Order: sequence, then structure tokens, then C-alpha cells
Amino acid sequence: MSTGNKRGTFSDTSAQDVLGMVLLVGIVALALDLVRRVILGDLTASYLLSLVWNGVVDSLYIGLAAIGLSMTYSILRFANFSHGDLVTAGAFSGWTVAYLIGGIGTADLGSRLLLDADGGARAGALGMDIVASPLAIVIGLLAAAAGTILIALAIDRLVYKRMRGEGGIPLLIASVGVALALRYIIAIIYTQDSRGIVAAAPFVGPWELPFLPFEIGQINLHEATLVISAIVLIVGVHVLLQYTKLGKSMRAMSDNRDLALVTGIPTERVITATWAIGGGLAGVAGYLIVLDQSQITINLGWFLLLLIFAAVILGGIGSIYGALAGSLVIGITINLSLVWIPSDLNQVAAFVIMILVLVFKPDGLFGGVETA
Repeated sequence: MSTGNKRGTFSDTSAQDVLGMVLLVGIVALALDLVRRVILGDLTASYLLSLVWNGVVDSLYIGLAAIGLSMTYSILRFANFSHGDLVTAGAFSGWTVAYLIGGIGTADLGSRLLLDADGGARAGALGMDIVASPLAIVIGLLAAAAGTILIALAIDRLVYKRMRGEGGIPLLIASVGVALALRYIIAIIYTQDSRGIVAAAPFVGPWELPFLPFEIGQINLHEATLVISAIVLIVGVHVLLQYTKLGKSMRAMSDNRDLALVTGIPTERVITATWAIGGGLAGVAGYLIVLDQSQITINLGWFLLLLIFAAVILGGIGSIYGALAGSLVIGITINLSLVWIPSDLNQVAAFVIMILVLVFKPDGLFGGVETA
């Protein structure tokens, strides 16, 4: 009897352990191969560093969007599938404002409003880059946040607020409907065409510094804008959560909503703030993605949504810092995987890493930590 139970327990756990060990051995083998390629000169150190840098850049805009998704789950307890389309809405609203300002006197109003849908407001002709049109791009960034906040609050008021007592599954299904509706409203206004709306990124450098044994390469100013903006916002979220009354209320509500209500915390205001912060970060993420990649499409956020969910799950659902850690792992993984696989398959590597972590740590890297 005892032997049978032990055998059954071994059988139950061995499948999970075998899967995890196979994935772990594969990753170790790839890491050793990476070292071998660098030593033999098949992979230059500069190219490896560029892959890591690109991974960090990708992780920052994924992280901005993942913070909002994680906050929504932590406070409202449902997986918001419309979050990706909030990213898209931020991209379109922010760049519309940037075009309206930056294209004055260069292109007609209709072409600027429709983001060059008719071919009358080319990014190069408008000088739509951070050096030629810094004011337009900065105001567009602020507009992306403001516009997405308004959209997120309107959706909450019209849809989610009426369903808060229904449970997570009805809310999840409703969020899928909201995502489709929002995406096709954008398509009706701006068309479904993918197009480039940002001019070629300006560079500065390289520099030779006397105290460094190597030359600092050129800096992409659009990437630099993305990195600085994202870091400022991430630090701002940290300060808000840890040192403000609102942040403490959000953490208390994520731990126990009923207790938070009994102790006098205005839960409805906290929910409103959650939508505002999450929506604003999603909108900024969408705007910065377009700044970095130059292209805009109605499927921008939808294609990014899987990576956002992967980052949140990997870090531990409900954990803000877990979402950031998961985003960093996802971003670096999908770029380093380009050493072995083509770019159209590199997202597979991120999901393999996610599976590996969840096999050994089902709660994620920061499992059990809510909101902060």
C-alpha cells in the first residue's frame, strides 16, 4: 500500500520534472554554444551586446504595458484582454496629435488627422523625428497617455463597472468584446493599412573617451527617448506605490478588497486610479513602440498582448516588479534567440522560458507578491 503510494507520487511528479529538466538542459546547451561562438569568433562581442541592448529596449515598452495589466488583475481580479488594444489606441491618438502639430504648413489637415492614410502626410516630409520635431513628439507622448486614460475610464464606466459583481470569467469575455470593438473603431477611422509614420531615427556619436579602452558607438535618439521615458515612468510608479497614500490604498485593496472597504479606503477611487495609471502606461507604451519601430497598424497591441501576458505570468500575476522582471527576461530572450532561429519565430523562445519557470515555480518569479 505504502509502496504503491510512493510510486504514484513519483509518477505524478516525474513528468513535470522531466519536462523541466529537458528545457533546462536545452537552455544550458544554448548558453554554452553562445560562449563557444564568441570564443571562436563566429559571434562578435559587439553584435552580442547589440542583441542584449535591443532586448533591454524591448523589455521597457513591454514592461510599461505589463505594469498596467498586472495592476488591473491585482485590483479587479480579471485578465483584461482589451489591454493590448489600449496600447494601439495610445499609439494612434498620440501620433495623431504629433502629426497635427508637426505637420502645420506642410500637409493638409485631413491627411494629418488620418496619419497619412491618403498618402498626403509623409513622415519624412513632415520631419517627424525627435530632432526635427521635438515639441510635436513630446506633446504627442503626453496626448497618448491622456487619450488612453480617457478611453480606459470610459470603457470601465460603460462596461466593467456594471459587471464587477459577476466574477472574473464574464469580465474576461467582456474584455475580448471590448478589444474587438476598439480595434475596429480604430480601423474604421484610420483604415487597416500598416504604414510608416516616423522618419528615420537620428544618431549621435560615436565617441572615444580617454578612460575607456573602446569606442562608444552611435546612439539612436529614438531608442534613447524610449529608454529615458520608460525609466522615468517606472520610477514614478515605484514612488507612487511605495510612498503615497494612493499607492498604499492600492496595495491594501489588492491584498483584501473587503477589508480595505471596511477600513474606509475609497475603493471606487482606487479602481478609477488603477484604470487611469494602467491605461496611461499602455498608451505611452504604444506611442513609444511606434517611435522605435516607425510602423503603425491596428494590430499593434494585439500582436504584443501575448508577450505582455507572458511577462506578467512569468513574473507572477499581480506583482508589479514581477511584471518588470518578466519583461526583461522576455525582451532579452527574444533577441538572443536570433542567434539560432529566424526573427519570425523568436517569440517562441520567450514562451519556452515562461514554461520552464512555471514548471519549477508555478507562481512566477515574484509569486505571492501583490501590486508591489
